[in-house]
Amino acid sequence: MAHPDPVAPRLAALAALLADETRAAFCLALLDGRAWTAGELARHASVAPSTASEHLGKLVAGGLLAEERQGRHRYLRLADERAAHLVEDLAARVVPGAASGRPRTLGAVSTDNALARGRTCYDHLAGRIGIAIADAMTARGLLEQDTGFALTAEGVRWFGSLGIALDARSRRPLVRSCLDWTERRSHLAGLAGAALCRHALEAGWCERIGSGRAVRATADGERALREHLGIEPSILR
Repeated sequence: MAHPDPVAPRLAALAALLADETRAAFCLALLDGRAWTAGELARHASVAPSTASEHLGKLVAGGLLAEERQGRHRYLRLADERAAHLVEDLAARVVPGAASGRPRTLGAVSTDNALARGRTCYDHLAGRIGIAIADAMTARGLLEQDTGFALTAEGVRWFGSLGIALDARSRRPLVRSCLDWTERRSHLAGLAGAALCRHALEAGWCERIGSGRAVRATADGERALREHLGIEPSILR
């Protein structure tokens, strides 16, 4: 007997993809916006390569991940921005470490603190650094947050003044809000958010911490963000 709502089975199937800790761990790791090998993801989730391969196959078949093969290596990434936002939005509904009941190690607390200060959310900046940028842009009239995020004409000129190109031909939204799971507020995503994150990393304003998602503002970045947005360095630390 057919279900009265044809969307229900597909929604249930999508939910089932993330109803497994290993698959959820893979998707959270890939929120750093980079492609990982199957072996790297297996080590990250502490599972055997064969187990990882089985789970990755399900995520690819379900449309959450995309894969590329280069030689003997298999690279996985989130399928697109929508998949990334789905994972991030779901993560925003849980508090890391609180629901498991497991003792919090010093390493786990340090990792959570680093992610809260700054991280990449797929291809844009999140955490306190992401919120600080969105707030500063709004205060300076570069970004409007009244009814969703919208870049102002002054904001477009601001990006140009930094030499950051925004591709008007892109089908991707110029800006969008993305709920931050640590700050419980929205940071800047979309084409502009991705371009700003890429510029921050390439210009040395931010640097990655280890191999994960965490990033921090460098001394040059603190100076640049104060100069261009009036953000006090203490907020970023």
